[in-house]
Amino acid sequence: MRRAIVCCALLLVSASARAEPLEPGSIGMVVAAAGGTGVDFKRLGFGYQIGGQAAWQPTVTERRLGWSAKWSFVFGTMYNAGAASVGDQLLTLQMDMMLGVRIRPGTNPFRYVALRAGGELLRANQVVPPENHRAFAGAVASIGYEQYAYGFLFNLDARVSQIGNGPTIAALMFGAGKTGP
Repeated sequence: MRRAIVCCALLLVSASARAEPLEPGSIGMVVAAAGGTGVDFKRLGFGYQIGGQAAWQPTVTERRLGWSAKWSFVFGTMYNAGAASVGDQLLTLQMDMMLGVRIRPGTNPFRYVALRAGGELLRANQVVPPENHRAFAGAVASIGYEQYAYGFLFNLDARVSQIGNGPTIAALMFGAGKTGP
């Protein structure tokens, strides 16, 4: 009889256990190494980007799959750019909004792989051939690794932007954001 009571009590206690929610939001800084791809490598060159990012990705530790929304902006300085007809560098501003999924690859509830896609606006300080425009709108996609630690969300993303429309830029981005509600 005692065993039955103890078993019932354990079942009731374990049934009321809940997953620990992770902080759903983050806001912080991002830095990147970037360059044009294909024929755009000569037009855009290579350089660095620095900016900010914000994300909303409500997740609980018991789930392996969740959704994500991420917004970022980066100011870029591109060296050895053929499009830089005035001065030695091409200056850019990129703003994007992406939606996607986050997948926990193992048992650690604080590590995720993120797959995102969305839209982006690109603005350059000089015209970029062959379209000879300074402003572009197009698609962006990224795959990234995210780690929660010490109240921050650290991420490493590989991103390709202006897919199919405008100059294509590939970037390796490192970000750190303070998490919170």
